[in-house]
Amino acid sequence: MGTPHLSRRSFLTAVSAGTVLVTAAPMLAACGGDSGSGNGKVTIEWMDIATTEPSKSIYPQVAKAYEAAHPNVKIKLTNLENEAFKSKMTALVASGKLPDIYVTWGGGVLKQQIDAGLVKDLTSDGGSLLSTITPVSQKAYQFDGKTYAIPYDMGMAGFWYNKRHFAKAGIKDTPKTWAEFLDAVRKLKSAGVTPIALGGKDKWPGHYYWAYLAMRVGGMAAMEQAAKSNDFGGPAFVQAGGHLKELVDLQPFQAGFQNAGYDTPGGEAATMGAGKAGMELMGQWAPAVEKDASGKGIGDDLGWFPFPTVDGGQGTVTDVFGGGNGHSLGKDAPKEAMDFLTFLMNNENESKLVSSGAFMPVVKGAEKSLSDPNRKMVAEALDNSTGFQLYLDQAFPPAVGQQVNDSVAALIGGKKTAEEVAQQVTKVAKSQ
Repeated sequence: MGTPHLSRRSFLTAVSAGTVLVTAAPMLAACGGDSGSGNGKVTIEWMDIATTEPSKSIYPQVAKAYEAAHPNVKIKLTNLENEAFKSKMTALVASGKLPDIYVTWGGGVLKQQIDAGLVKDLTSDGGSLLSTITPVSQKAYQFDGKTYAIPYDMGMAGFWYNKRHFAKAGIKDTPKTWAEFLDAVRKLKSAGVTPIALGGKDKWPGHYYWAYLAMRVGGMAAMEQAAKSNDFGGPAFVQAGGHLKELVDLQPFQAGFQNAGYDTPGGEAATMGAGKAGMELMGQWAPAVEKDASGKGIGDDLGWFPFPTVDGGQGTVTDVFGGGNGHSLGKDAPKEAMDFLTFLMNNENESKLVSSGAFMPVVKGAEKSLSDPNRKMVAEALDNSTGFQLYLDQAFPPAVGQQVNDSVAALIGGKKTAEEVAQQVTKVAKSQ
């Protein structure tokens, strides 16, 4: 995911002349609570994935701004790259103690943490804040009528493309069907342009293709049935693998893609941001990461279009695949942790965040701050969606998500067939 992938995911707060906006946050009086630092001081352990700009620089500023307003509180922030974060979280879950605040993509991964009794129920304590946040952005974090995270970003995956390269290849309109998409790939190759940037080493970017194709072939009904039965052996998933193989056979990815990370030097985002590829399939955070990874981005040459439909498929272009980012609290988190999240998400700050361009709105009314036409398209596609599927490596338990990523990566690498992918994912899903 990530989204990962902030890679899967970024966060930007309002910065004016280097100063973080700190208005409208509720103030807590100094308390006698002790989170391990003693002398009435409270330390909040915050673990996140802000390893790319702008969040890499902004998060510490946000923490310092809160600390300035709350002298009794110390926020200890640790940022890890997506895959390192996932590994660390697996170890922490096994240890029985999670950080006070940590980033989450929700779904089955969060559900396992909840079932282990490690996550704080925020339904009551976070009620006033949650009432200001759009319902769709909360869905991934809700179980049995309770909410276990505060979202700060919500969006969907789609194709980010280079308009200049499309024009060079004679592609007059963005692809509306899978057949048109494959034709666009052929035209880009003929024009001497690498059609697609892919971070094969991280694996999760590849699973977007398989999941979206399954949605387009079988519709939301196929995804819902798989979730209920833990069976991915149906026609939708096998055919999805077949369609992905059609793409792979065209050799559309950049040289060395299997050893390329998503947001690492020379990886997927950097390749796209440097203008060295025609497109990438990625979430709403893509423009910010492209710019950070490449040092510049492609500016006005960047465009966006939704994942195309498949001829004869049951899915529609309004069925979307995506997710967002939220923050959960460990079961032993001090009350100041919830206060900090409220500070992070107050309405005035949210409007500033959205207008700054790094992520999509979750606070009601904040969508008015969107100015970038591509981001408006993403927001409109999400608002007009008729079906929503959370990233598969987050919607299901970790072992299932990992198998999806591993198996799809093997298919892309020519080491597994479409049938083998479906069979292996099903085997792991049924074992959970």
